[in-house]
Amino acid sequence: MRSSWLRRVLLTVAMGTSMVLAAPGGAVAQPAETPDDRPVGELTSVERESDRTVIANVYSPSMDKVIPLRVRTPADTSEPRPTLYLLNGSGGGQGIATWEKQTDIENFFSDKNINVVTPLLGGYSYYTDWRNDDPALGRNMWTTFLTHELPPVIDTEFETSGRNAIAGLSMSGTSVLGLATAAPELYEAVGAYSGCAETSTPLGQSYVQAVVRVKGGDPENMWGPVGDPAWIENDPYLQAEKLRGIDLYISSGSGLPGQYERLGSRSVNNDPIGLVGQMVVGGSIEAAVHHCTQRMAQRLEELDIPARIDLRPAGTHSWDYWEDDLRNSWPLLSQAVGL
Repeated sequence: MRSSWLRRVLLTVAMGTSMVLAAPGGAVAQPAETPDDRPVGELTSVERESDRTVIANVYSPSMDKVIPLRVRTPADTSEPRPTLYLLNGSGGGQGIATWEKQTDIENFFSDKNINVVTPLLGGYSYYTDWRNDDPALGRNMWTTFLTHELPPVIDTEFETSGRNAIAGLSMSGTSVLGLATAAPELYEAVGAYSGCAETSTPLGQSYVQAVVRVKGGDPENMWGPVGDPAWIENDPYLQAEKLRGIDLYISSGSGLPGQYERLGSRSVNNDPIGLVGQMVVGGSIEAAVHHCTQRMAQRLEELDIPARIDLRPAGTHSWDYWEDDLRNSWPLLSQAVGL
């Protein structure tokens, strides 16, 4: 009953998110046998948006396509600076549900000495490596791209210090923890906002399946059928030991109405129907996420892995809270990368 309810809720809210680029498929995605054999990415072009922001187009060998990324450069470029990989939610940077359009990150990072890198594709992919190409969502090899192919390009082209943090929300709030367990040596810190840190429990599986299916994706093309070992291998809760030594900020609201469930908030924008949706649908999703976050907090405590856990007594699955999460996690993220 709970899984069916969660699936309906997730599909309801996700149908309002943005479209993604799809590619024909059906072939099996084939990563190289050993990490040393895998080619890295290649910068194909750079399009300047402003004095501090560019769109960097990077070819991914594993996905055989060019991935656009928005890169914000540091306020001070006189010496190498660290990098924050900041991921969007289920829409993958397409449409209006993005950090760029829903928050004040341009102003927030205006005085920060850090590169901020955000992929503009990857919708409904969980930013993971898929077992097979998907007829609706194409080829997804995001773990390979984000942890192996992309960092050398960013480090070289933008003269970074080589120190990295990663943060994400909702779908990518799960992904950033998964990426950190896949490549723990790559990240000094992780910020996971309103993500479900489980993928192999019935609740976590329902969450993943609902998101992937929004645009017609088949979850079995990602990690195989439910019960396949890949669901466990990609479960940050079960793989939490690999997070040891990484500075962690993990947050969620309770789902109850909070300070931003009002007509004048940015995410509601004086829309009464939008307010009801944020309270009912966004509240239901955040309540489920809150359960996952509580379990992850307990797991980290059992393993004696330090983490900053922010379990808010109120708040829904919405952008105003994620903007606050970024601000609240910034001291931890910035200190970890040496600022």
